[in-house]
Amino acid sequence: MKHPFLSLLFVGLVASAQAQTQPAPTTKQPTVLRPGRMQVQRTPAPNRPDVPPLFPGGAEALGEFFALNVQYPEAARVKHITGSVLTAFTVEADGRLSNATVVKGLSPECDAEALRVLALLPPWKPATRKGVALPVPVQLPVPFADSSILEFEKSKTKVKFE
Repeated sequence: MKHPFLSLLFVGLVASAQAQTQPAPTTKQPTVLRPGRMQVQRTPAPNRPDVPPLFPGGAEALGEFFALNVQYPEAARVKHITGSVLTAFTVEADGRLSNATVVKGLSPECDAEALRVLALLPPWKPATRKGVALPVPVQLPVPFADSSILEFEKSKTKVKFE
């Protein structure tokens, strides 16, 4: 009668030792959030906004602001450089912009012009979390194209590809 008890004890010890040495299950890859697709989370990060920052008047007004204020540099025009300069800045809790930088440049002239235009932007409506305004980093492309390529239709900037 001793032997079956000892063998059960031995099997139980071996099983528990194997369970402890097995690797932990792999974790899921993190979800990448894209602009405009913010998700409510069960345990959200303390700095993630419920409402993203907003340019006064929305995206259409931002497009009009760029159309009126971006000056296509002559050096870029001669070289036929078109595209967007990707910029980054922080929309502070009071709506003003700070820490403007170029993330992905187009040309030195276009990069400088993009930073000049960012300095002209009016204060934004700040991001909020549970009704409290908080600073949020933002990436924004600043478009550059020759005026012969740009077409204005119903107050919207529309780029034609040739």
